[in-house]
Amino acid sequence: VQLQASGGGSVQAGGSLGLSCTASGLTFSSYATAWFRQAPGKEREFVAAIRWIGSSPNYADSVKGRFTISRDNAKNTVYLQMNSLKPEDTAVYYCAADPGVVPLLASEYDYWGQGTQVTVSS
Repeated sequence: VQLQASGGGSVQAGGSLGLSCTASGLTFSSYATAWFRQAPGKEREFVAAIRWIGSSPNYADSVKGRFTISRDNAKNTVYLQMNSLKPEDTAVYYCAADPGVVPLLASEYDYWGQGTQVTVSS
């Protein structure tokens, strides 16, 4: 199983970035998918998750109204659109997949991507 994340980069505060994560080696449409992030010196934290069917997204309070998670099962890909970015959004972003019903804890996810850096400057 592989999850390949892409789309990170550097942007100024208030800007936007879109992340993608493409899965292989699993029946993607049967898995809940999520994005987590980890800033230097901090624990990995939940950002957003979405059910296998693409409904009922969950978001961390810190990103509600600014980030949007979506998925395309035909392309085995989950997306994270990030708008109105803030310096505190700076972190390595990881995608994850699990056959459960939208776990919110990192420890519950079976599969992880390699991470992509997002840097937001003030």
